[in-house]
Amino acid sequence: MKCGVVFFPSNFVQEKANEYRKRFDPAYTLISPHVTLRSGFELSEDQLPNIISQLNEIASQIEPFELEINKVSSFAPVNNVIYLKVTPVEALKELHEKMHTGAFPETKDYAFVPHITIGQQLQDAEFADILGQLRMIQFSYNEVVDNFKLVYQLENGAWEVYETFKLGAKK
Repeated sequence: MKCGVVFFPSNFVQEKANEYRKRFDPAYTLISPHVTLRSGFELSEDQLPNIISQLNEIASQIEPFELEINKVSSFAPVNNVIYLKVTPVEALKELHEKMHTGAFPETKDYAFVPHITIGQQLQDAEFADILGQLRMIQFSYNEVVDNFKLVYQLENGAWEVYETFKLGAKK
């Protein structure tokens, strides 16, 4: 099965992101707004207990941390993705690093840029226009992240939560 590790921001931030995603993101119906800690990787049923054990261990090592979203940015010119930029605080970077060691399959395609996608797969002219408009809007949200989730992909492309891991929870 294809899995990933993400955390979901508050409902307030998700609603703000969805105001744009429903117009500019074809994946809008497949997964709620999120920050990816570990992008999609293949996992067999017999590997699942090791991954869950490692995720529990990682969660116990990292305390809840403050999430700061402070502007709109993009991955241009590499691709036409528009996102809410998440400040990469130390705990967030450490979480990401730990998701690429131990029992996890080895894949790391891109440098870690924490973000919440609000637009993708846009044509060049549309991308430039939308990005220009969104950069004029003030985005500033702060909240505490206290968990992350192992998610898996369904046959229709949608993602579902498999298990939630509380940060700072000692087992």
